[in-house]
Amino acid sequence: MKFHALVFILLFACMYLSLAQGSYGNCCLGYVKDIRKKSNIVSYAMQESDGDCNIRAVLFTMKRRAKPVCANPNDDWVQKEIRRLKKIEQ
Repeated sequence: MKFHALVFILLFACMYLSLAQGSYGNCCLGYVKDIRKKSNIVSYAMQESDGDCNIRAVLFTMKRRAKPVCANPNDDWVQKEIRRLKKIEQ
C-alpha cells in the first residue's frame, strides 16, 4: 500500500512540474543584442510581463524562421524597427 501511494505521489509531482514548465513555452526568457539582417523582420508583437511571462519583450517575426526573436523594448534599435514596421503597415 505504501508503495502505491509513493508511486502516485511521484507521478503527480512529475505531472505538476511538467505542466508548470510548459506554461513558459511561448514566453521570451531573454533578449538578443542585435539582429544582423533587419530587412528580414516582417512584423512584431509585444509580450507584457503579466500572466505567465516574466519579462517585457518585443517578439520580431522573421522571414523563413518559425520562432520569433525576442528583443528588449528599451533598446534604441528595437524602437527604430518598431517605427519602421509601423510605417510599412500604414
